[in-house]
Amino acid sequence: MALLRRPPLARTAAAASLPHHRLRLATPHTHLTRPPPSTPRLRISAAPSLRPLRGIPSSRCHAAARDPAPAPSQVPGGARAALVRVGEALSLGFPLWVASACALALWRPASFLWVTPTAQMVGLSFTMLGMGMTLTLDDLRTALLMPKELAAGFLLQYTVMPLSGYLISKLLNLPSHYAAGLILVSCCPGGTASNIVTYLARANVALSVLMTAASTFAAAFMTPLLTSKLAGQYVAVDPMGLFVSTSQVVLAPVLLGALLNQYMGRLVELVSPLMPFIAVATVAVLCGNAIAQNASAILASGLQVVLSVICLHGCGFFFGYVLSRMLGIDIASSRTISIEVGMQNSVLGVVLAGKHFGSPLTAVPCAVSSICHSVYGSLLAGVWRSMPPNDKQGA
Repeated sequence: MALLRRPPLARTAAAASLPHHRLRLATPHTHLTRPPPSTPRLRISAAPSLRPLRGIPSSRCHAAARDPAPAPSQVPGGARAALVRVGEALSLGFPLWVASACALALWRPASFLWVTPTAQMVGLSFTMLGMGMTLTLDDLRTALLMPKELAAGFLLQYTVMPLSGYLISKLLNLPSHYAAGLILVSCCPGGTASNIVTYLARANVALSVLMTAASTFAAAFMTPLLTSKLAGQYVAVDPMGLFVSTSQVVLAPVLLGALLNQYMGRLVELVSPLMPFIAVATVAVLCGNAIAQNASAILASGLQVVLSVICLHGCGFFFGYVLSRMLGIDIASSRTISIEVGMQNSVLGVVLAGKHFGSPLTAVPCAVSSICHSVYGSLLAGVWRSMPPNDKQGA
């Protein structure tokens, strides 16, 4: 048995050079775990020391010991946060800015007559670019997979508004030129301003863009057909011109914005606080320009034509939302359809009335329409922006 006894371990120079905690793990003998008096004790802890190192900021040490710090682009600076707050205030005050621009256009039409067609295209294009930056390609793909919503919006666009225009002109016994103008604007497709209002209302922007594109493409035959049946006159529409305008103002900027959001997120985050400024200013200036060009006719038309246009767009917004909900469509999409149905391309109505109708007064309901649907839409945008959709509430 003596031959099997292990000799005691000797403290060699190599062992003495090993760290103290390595010795504790290597052998259970307590006489080897005590370091010589001249050797300082090593304190081994499971967690790393939080004491800041020399030359390294303490925030970096704390960040390394805990969660990683967020990326710099995710931490808004003071200037960017201020821009976001101001943009939010402008968006909520959208009805006030539009109404102020329309009132100024009636009082001083020259204030908005400087707006050229090129300036209109540029302003709308930048606005649509900003809306596209809120989307991704997946959002557009999802909207294409919503045939029920697209079909319902298209059907309501070309039934609720034309029938409402016809019945209101009969009930109010409008003169022939005003009745023709009211029916004409009711048969026009959804306007690009509806996409802006949908964006400000935080509704389904992708669905709004596709609905505007679908109704605009169909306007090549739907607007002349419905206007000729209901107003008794044929209105010629240039389908290629509508296609080019829609592609330039709506489709191309939105697709570009979605691509930028998909692949250049840092750039989008940098410029996105400026987009509410551009959207609000564009709508206000365009509405003021439409009123300024027809200010004298609007002031001479009296209350009757204004009342007829108010009733027309009120029916569009109301029945667009109610009928969509009755069809089982979700709240966000129902709000989008309501905005699309209630807001018409009144600028197209003004152009068609000037080209294809003998009386210049036919364009007056179309010009008043630009004010009315903008005020309606901006009011709804302000309300719905503060009320995020919740289908569980059924409202």
